[in-house]
Amino acid sequence: MTFRSLLVAGALLSGVVTADAHSALERAEPRAGSRLKTAPAEIKLWFTEKLEPAFSSVRVQTTAGRRVDRADGRVDEGEPRLMRVTVAPLTAGTYRVLWRVLSVDGHVTDGVFTFRIEP
Repeated sequence: MTFRSLLVAGALLSGVVTADAHSALERAEPRAGSRLKTAPAEIKLWFTEKLEPAFSSVRVQTTAGRRVDRADGRVDEGEPRLMRVTVAPLTAGTYRVLWRVLSVDGHVTDGVFTFRIEP
């Protein structure tokens, strides 16, 4: 293979890699790792890509695994990169937010982060 062929092949492969983007968590409210004095009523997650509502989910649970969200996680109709879920009144402690999303480009990503409510 000539040097020129290698350059063309490299350019084509780099184009494939950049087109293969996955939806990543851009930011959240409350922020990952945050310590709050007041419990939130809703958790919001913003992603880097638009989401497929039927195949995207979020749950909130205690560190012991008890679910504390109201099972109403959904992609926001007006902002398809935003997922929301409401939570029951939370007491002091650490909570985990677990998410799994399918972006409109067909890629599945998932993750988890924690936040803490101070006494």
